[in-house]
Amino acid sequence: MTVLQMLKPHAGLRVLVTGGASGIGLVIARAFVDAGSRVHVCDASQQAIDALLEAESHTECNAITATLADVSDQAAVERVFADVDAQLGGLDVLINNAGIAGPTGGIDELDASAWEQTVDVNLNAQFYFARRAVPLLRQSKEGGTIIALSSVAGRLGYAYRTPYAAAKWAIVGLTKSLAIELGPSNIRVNAIQPGIVKGPRMERVIAARAEQLGLTYEQMEKEYLAKISLRRMTTPEEVAATALFLCSPGGSGISGQAISVCGNVEAL
Repeated sequence: MTVLQMLKPHAGLRVLVTGGASGIGLVIARAFVDAGSRVHVCDASQQAIDALLEAESHTECNAITATLADVSDQAAVERVFADVDAQLGGLDVLINNAGIAGPTGGIDELDASAWEQTVDVNLNAQFYFARRAVPLLRQSKEGGTIIALSSVAGRLGYAYRTPYAAAKWAIVGLTKSLAIELGPSNIRVNAIQPGIVKGPRMERVIAARAEQLGLTYEQMEKEYLAKISLRRMTTPEEVAATALFLCSPGGSGISGQAISVCGNVEAL
């Protein structure tokens, strides 16, 4: 195998992407399909799933299947894995992508239920899926892979977004601990830390932060970009490309790492 060939994942990988019917998750799912993988996604939005499956019905491979699921609901997680067994017959890659932005506000202004929901969706769900995936990943012929989506907010402080930042920091701790625990089973575990990713979700985050600070959207966006060394937002495709590399032979020596794909965000 040449070095160039090592940059592409093995064909036929069985991949589960949480939160995979829209946004970064959908871009990751389609990237794996393009690489010859079979992909199952779960998502909390029936509308997003319907749109995905409608688009897939017009493709030749029709390689993505889906389950409606709230990732913070353990019963829903069980349904996802029942579908994974039925659709894929096993698992080689878990992409723990699902997450929410959570509330924006000072710590003394935050509602406790909003804090709990953010932690449930962004952190606890990653535990629920990893716990169920590991027995399947141990049976993977090529060795299993878990990729956890953290955030640049998982390496920097993020004022007024403390529930989100706390959960994303915790994901890094979970990743590094699981890499040590699962390495002897030939399962690699890494985290990707996207930065300011271009798209509707980031637009909502900027708008909420602008309102919190009494700024216009344009002023807030300019402040965000000024803190990125490359002075531009990251694209979902750049995040997906990193996920593909981590699941390729070229990434087979990488585990226990939190890899920022962010243009070097200097501060939040």
